[in-house]
Amino acid sequence: MEQFFTWLYQEQGINLTIGYDSYDRGLFLAGIWMTVKLSVLSVLFSLVIGALGAWIQGSPSALMRGLVGAFIAFFRNTPPLVQLYFFYFAVGTVLRHTGENGLPQPLVSGFGWAVISLSLFAGSLNVEIFRSGIEAVPRATVEAASALGFNRLQTYLHVVLPLALRISLPSLGTNLVNLVKTTSLAYAIAVPEVLYVSAQIWSDQLNVREMMNVVLLTYIVLVAVLVWGLHRWEKSMRIPGFGT
Repeated sequence: MEQFFTWLYQEQGINLTIGYDSYDRGLFLAGIWMTVKLSVLSVLFSLVIGALGAWIQGSPSALMRGLVGAFIAFFRNTPPLVQLYFFYFAVGTVLRHTGENGLPQPLVSGFGWAVISLSLFAGSLNVEIFRSGIEAVPRATVEAASALGFNRLQTYLHVVLPLALRISLPSLGTNLVNLVKTTSLAYAIAVPEVLYVSAQIWSDQLNVREMMNVVLLTYIVLVAVLVWGLHRWEKSMRIPGFGT
């Protein structure tokens, strides 16, 4: 295989160093793995934030509802790149500890801030997605759960949320796909995800055209896997005659 990529470069001028250079290939694979980790963690945390926020929106406390509304307004109305910079440079410079060498060290790594920022951004959108699903759950279903002795939290976890999730899955899937694509913004704070390591490779090898095409195909594959998984999830949760 390496000989093929070497021939491709020598005879056709297509310089795909990740095919014949073990260092570049290892760097690129590590970048893909970093993107996968960033995507998986951000997706999971954003789902938790969305479900929790939607539950608090139904709280009898006006203060709690107001706090969730402010959270949604902040993260939905500001660009995710600005949010990432805010956490990394503004909050990150405050949260420091003294390292073993006696010098101040960041308490949270760039990867950690990327996960936090992206999870909160997507989570704010998930709150509204879950809320719309909750509102579509028949009121009689909620009343039946209350009649059986379920408290508000039990009703939400065991009755409302499972039904709302089925209704919300198409919109939720769209947001999660956008979240995976948005992970490329971690490049801006030097998280070594696939775009960042690709930029390192094309800076050294001067093969921008080739690497940009590889990056494009990589994201197509990653998103295709996510979409396939979401469709399987949606199909497995389908209830005939209800929601999706």
